[in-house]
Amino acid sequence: MSEKIKIFDSSTTKNQDFTPLKQGEVSIYVCGPTVYDDAHLGHARSAIVFDLWRRLFEAEGYRVIFIKNFTDIDDKIIKKSIQTGKSIESITDHYISSYLKDMDSLYVKRADKEPKATESLDEIYLMIQTLLHKGCAYQISNGDIYFNVNKDNKYGSISNRYEYIKDLVNRIEINKEKKDIRDFVLWKSYKGREDIGYESPFGKGRPGWHIECSAMVEKYFHTHCECAIDIHAGGSDLIFPHHENEASQTRCATGREIAKYWIHNGFVTINEEKMSKSLGNSFFIKDALKEYDGETLRFYLLSTHYRATLNFSTFDLMVSKKRLDRIYRLKKRIDNIKTQGQPTIFFNDFKKKFRDALRDDLNISVALSVIDEYIHASNEKLDKNPKDKTLKNDIVHIFEEISQLLGICNHDTIAYFQQGVSSNQREKIQELIQKRINAKKEKDFKKADEIRNMLHQEGITLLDTPNGTIWEKMQIQ
Repeated sequence: MSEKIKIFDSSTTKNQDFTPLKQGEVSIYVCGPTVYDDAHLGHARSAIVFDLWRRLFEAEGYRVIFIKNFTDIDDKIIKKSIQTGKSIESITDHYISSYLKDMDSLYVKRADKEPKATESLDEIYLMIQTLLHKGCAYQISNGDIYFNVNKDNKYGSISNRYEYIKDLVNRIEINKEKKDIRDFVLWKSYKGREDIGYESPFGKGRPGWHIECSAMVEKYFHTHCECAIDIHAGGSDLIFPHHENEASQTRCATGREIAKYWIHNGFVTINEEKMSKSLGNSFFIKDALKEYDGETLRFYLLSTHYRATLNFSTFDLMVSKKRLDRIYRLKKRIDNIKTQGQPTIFFNDFKKKFRDALRDDLNISVALSVIDEYIHASNEKLDKNPKDKTLKNDIVHIFEEISQLLGICNHDTIAYFQQGVSSNQREKIQELIQKRINAKKEKDFKKADEIRNMLHQEGITLLDTPNGTIWEKMQIQ
């Protein structure tokens, strides 16, 4: 932890040197999905981005407390329940399970806690009661409770878009009982059979979206610092109103800031248009995984700086895949070699350059260029001295570093280069390989060559090794 990590803080719009609230510890809260449908690539990118941040802090020696929530109370979930006739619980449980399965496929580490909003109703009630008691909230005639924005003189300080906020709320349907057009709902009273309600001190109803995260942060992070947590994170679409409102209600309820730093990832677009379910252009993770391996998808999504917009392109994805192929080609050259003793300056230089790039607000472009540089240098050195054990030890350490920080290079190299081949094709390939082996034993080299050529025409390359014949799917050039 001797080197400073720089974070671009969304609230100050500046790079900040990270200084934790508690020495040696980092608390991170990530706004997770609203679970009414399958997760799309926007969710995947956000999850991978904050997985990278977590991995960096852990690699730098910090104890990381990482929490990501699930919103399981929402208008969209209620609508889906009415449309399908399924219970709220069955819908949310299904999509939570689906989301976590997708995250596993993308090598995203599980959060330390993954709370649901419905598990924090008591904390939500308490925070709303506190705001009412302090005069920072008020109840209108239909039972809804609103936060009074005018009670917070720092409102707007997270998004820094004061005029934008006024313009945006002016376009929202106005409730005439609101004291200020910017006021937002903390509690929605029960509206009848097509609603869901929980018994509370304010009557039957359900919490508003913004109050859920504030209450969960207070519940799961037990700190007595000037801020509740070190880092609050999420997609850039959450800056306003969600994170602005969270910060404001927490500030008024507790007298402190909810987070010391705010980190937001950029959008994923398709044809330069923001990906969203409401626009009908979502690319579900489960569908993408039918076409691409999870690690290939992860590498592509992390290859653009996390704050920049990523315009999804199959061409760019395949370019990214070729880069990953080159990394695996080197890994294949050191298969079955374990680290032995301390690495030398070759690895140490790599680690310094690689870490320096990631410490600079996750400068992934520089980090990947460092990998490219050392992949090239490693291959050159191995070509000159293929039996250099010290070099191989350094390269193994390089791969361990890459895997730890980026969450890639998880596959066995043989399995990696056989991706995209069905089980039926695999059986056919193995049968032909065996026929070729038999032909060679019988000195029928013409038939053996014919089999090799036949497989080559089908996109399969055979490699004869001291341990037998292995095959690979030919890579796109």
